[in-house]
Amino acid sequence: MQKKVFLWIALVTGLILMIPFIAMQFTAEVVWTLSDFVIAGFLLFGTGVILALATKKFPKHKIIVGILIVVAFVYVWAELAVGIFTNWGS
Repeated sequence: MQKKVFLWIALVTGLILMIPFIAMQFTAEVVWTLSDFVIAGFLLFGTGVILALATKKFPKHKIIVGILIVVAFVYVWAELAVGIFTNWGS
């Protein structure tokens, strides 16, 4: 069962990463490097794994744990993209 969860997370991560990859084929406005794909893949897969493990460990608080993890994901993604509070993305 646990292997299936990781397989689904990997599959969804790959499908999400296909969006910018396909967009790069049709427009010059989407420009991702290999490091962008690696970092996004790590961030998406890591978030999915953490979410799966945390909701299994805290079944009574799934919604709260899920919201906290998604908020942390969005914060890190935004920091890496544009650097809202720091200069990680700059």
